Amino acid sequence: MIRSMTAFARKDTRGDWGTLTCEIRTVNHRYLEPSFRLPEAFRELENRFREELRKGLKRGKVDVSMRLQSTENEVQSFEISDEMAKAVNEAANHINRMLDNPAHINALDILRWPGVLSVPETDYSAAKEAAANLFADTVADLVSVREREGDRLRPLFDDRLATMSRLVAEVRERMPDLLAAQETSLRERFAKAKVELDADRVAQEMVMLAQKSDVAEELDRLDAHVSEVTETLHSDDAIGRRLDFLMQELNREANTLSSKSIDAAVTRAAVDLKVLIEQMREQVQNLE
Repeated sequence: MIRSMTAFARKDTRGDWGTLTCEIRTVNHRYLEPSFRLPEAFRELENRFREELRKGLKRGKVDVSMRLQSTENEVQSFEISDEMAKAVNEAANHINRMLDNPAHINALDILRWPGVLSVPETDYSAAKEAAANLFADTVADLVSVREREGDRLRPLFDDRLATMSRLVAEVRERMPDLLAAQETSLRERFAKAKVELDADRVAQEMVMLAQKSDVAEELDRLDAHVSEVTETLHSDDAIGRRLDFLMQELNREANTLSSKSIDAAVTRAAVDLKVLIEQMREQVQNLE
C-alpha cells in the first residue's frame, strides 16, 4: 500500500472539563521523528502517545499539538493559609518595630509570600482519558489521509512503469538491426579505404563492436527493477526506502544504456528513461 508522509488531521472532543483539540501534521523524513506540544497536565501521556504513533506510522516528521479549553463557567478558586498569612504579618510587624521609618505591609504583599496563596490541584483524570482516546482517533484519521494521498500517486507510478517497459522492449527489439547495420557500415568503411577484407579481422572487429554495444544485461536489469518496483508498490510494509534504492538502481542502468548507445534512438530512449525515473524519484521521497 502506498502511503504519503505529508498529511494533516484534526479532531476535538468535549466534556464537563471543557474542549480538547488535537492536531497532527506530518511531512517527509528519513525516520519517525515526533514532537509534542501538550498541556502541562497531560505531559505524562507523551510516552503513551509515542507508542500509539509507532503503531500507525513508520516514517515522517510528526508535529502533535493538543489544546485544552476549560469551560467558560469554570471559576478559578484559591486557597489561603491563614496560619502562614498571620506568621508573615507578625514577622513584618516585628521588623517594623526595629526600624526608624517602618513601611506598612499590605494584603497583596502577604499574598505574594510563598505558601500563603495556593491553587487547589484540578482532577484531570477524566480529561486525560478523553485525551488518550482523542489522540488514537486522530492518528487513525491521519493514517487514512496518508493512504488516500498515496492512492492518488498510484496512477503516476503505473503510467511511468508501463512507459519504461515499453521503451525497454523497443530498444531490445531494435538491437539486432542496429548490430547488423553496424556490420554493414564497417564493411563499407573497409571497402572505401580499399582495404582487402580479411574474414578473421572482420570477425574480430564485429566481436569488439558487439561487446562494446551489448546492452542485453542492462535491459534485463531494467526489466527486473521495473518488476520489483511494481511488486513493492503492492506491499503492506513501509516502501519508501526500498523504492528510493530501486530508483538509484534504475538510474544506474539507464546511464549505462546511454553510454553504450550506438544509435540516436537508443540514446533518446535512455534519456526518456532517466526523465521517467526522476519523476518517480521525486514522488518516492514523500512515501512512507
